[in-house]
Amino acid sequence: MDQWYHYVLLVVVGFAVGFINTIAGGGSLLSLPTLIFLGLPPAVANGTNRVAIVIQTAIATAGFKSKGVSTYPFNIYLGISAFLGAILGARIAVDVDGETFNKILAMVMLAVVLIIIFKPKLKLEEMQERLTGKYLWLSIVVFFFFGIYGGFINAGLGFLMILFMHFVNRMNLVRVNATKVVVVFVYMLSALAVFAFNDKVDWKVGLILAIGNGTGGWISSRFSVKKGDGFIKTFLVVMVIIMAIKLWFFG
Repeated sequence: MDQWYHYVLLVVVGFAVGFINTIAGGGSLLSLPTLIFLGLPPAVANGTNRVAIVIQTAIATAGFKSKGVSTYPFNIYLGISAFLGAILGARIAVDVDGETFNKILAMVMLAVVLIIIFKPKLKLEEMQERLTGKYLWLSIVVFFFFGIYGGFINAGLGFLMILFMHFVNRMNLVRVNATKVVVVFVYMLSALAVFAFNDKVDWKVGLILAIGNGTGGWISSRFSVKKGDGFIKTFLVVMVIIMAIKLWFFG
């Protein structure tokens, strides 16, 4: 991090990551290699990346709210559940072979694409949101485990959250993304705290990256509301395919 263009690179990459994360997910698969390339140890890169994600999701949340999109208090219930899971996930030390993990994650991403493409379209009369009762409790339980995964690895989790809320809670994709950024913001606070406590965060680099992340998150949150579900679905499919190819062949 001795050259001026390193900082420019961080902002540019951060913008792309913030845009991708807010509308779809998987942006960390771009930012983490960049941080490691710039000389950060993998564990520090993982912790530092959380700084940018916290700021990105906070700004994206404001972007959605400025367009009148909010799912309060449903998003807070899921966020608290994921927050508790992320504490556990960030403390788990699991030694997984990197190449094997990447191939497994690539297959998960391809499965996501197949579900998005071939899942029967919900009928208009079936699009009544299911945010209370047994569906709320099911979501709380599932998001606790999402939080564990998010606290430990996080890569690709956005895709799974989108699918779950769209098909189980029957939310349109704009409201799904508005919920997702709040949940990620809440649980990422706990994960960041664990990494910071263990001195695994480079705050200077994280805040520079966050300039890009936050800008990308703000623009994409407002842009996606304007474009609607069709744009989000297309963007989501394209990004999942790209991430799967990257993980399988270039992981």
